[in-house]
Amino acid sequence: MSNRFLFGVIIAAVALFLVYSSVFVVNERNQAIVLRFGEIVKVEREPGLYFKLPFGFADADRVLMIPDRILRFDLDDIRLQVSGGKFYEVDAFVAYSIEDARRFRQAVSGELPLAEQRLRTRLDAALRRVYGLRGFEAALSDERTSMMREVAEDLRPAAASLGLQIEDVRIRRTDLTAEVSQQTYDRMKAERLAEAERLRARGREAAARIRARADREVVEILAAAQREAEILRGEGEGERNAIFADAFTRDESFFEFYRSMAAYREALDPQGTTMLLSPDTDFFRFFGSSDGRGQDGQVPSGEDGGALTGSIEAPQVPERGASLPAAGPAQ
Repeated sequence: MSNRFLFGVIIAAVALFLVYSSVFVVNERNQAIVLRFGEIVKVEREPGLYFKLPFGFADADRVLMIPDRILRFDLDDIRLQVSGGKFYEVDAFVAYSIEDARRFRQAVSGELPLAEQRLRTRLDAALRRVYGLRGFEAALSDERTSMMREVAEDLRPAAASLGLQIEDVRIRRTDLTAEVSQQTYDRMKAERLAEAERLRARGREAAARIRARADREVVEILAAAQREAEILRGEGEGERNAIFADAFTRDESFFEFYRSMAAYREALDPQGTTMLLSPDTDFFRFFGSSDGRGQDGQVPSGEDGGALTGSIEAPQVPERGASLPAAGPAQ
């Protein structure tokens, strides 16, 4: 009984070993290449449970797992020269995936480091070619996206020969070298100074236009005000003359008296005026009385009948606009 049990255990162990060595699992992150005596039998890319011939240690069937996801490698501190002779320091990376597992196995024996080494060499050459065909400002402008697409297109044939597919090529850093950086700074400073001077010139031009327009408006406003003032002054003079004319027609003697008083006020200022006049001159005929005669009814004269000389104090004549005392009718 014990021999039978031992034999059954051995048979079960052998069966389990055969099953274990005949089964392999492919997860969602990998794909499997089944090799039989070194030759590729099949490639399994879908996740699941698969079978193969047992005894892989005898090189019957062997499973090689390779990644089935997007991979990446970096290329750092590349010194690239543009068409103008200046240099950039560039960091780039490539995103790729293993598209053809058979070709990948045949080209690089399924070794990712070997495949990346070959891609790195091709990427360096593609970057140098693309940058070398363009000017200094291209890598810092919107043209940078088209440059990356061009690098990816250059890299795809080499990647396809390795069974790889290029998903994307990106530039992580583009820096100027130390000597180029100072030159660029000086050039940008000169451009900004020139732009500032252009803005100042436009500002001065605009200020001159505004000032000229303001001066013209001032002249126009003053001219319009002067014209309005002259019109109002003329109207006032006309109204005043009309009033004088009306007063003259009503009482000629009073008008004559009023005009004489105005003449006294204008001729004899309050500070005192020295005049040499004959006392019987017609200018002083109202000094004695409002009718033009002296207190004795005669026109005043000097003691010797000659000219009257000396200082004459100006009479207190009412200011313009003040009311005048009523004068009697002319005799």
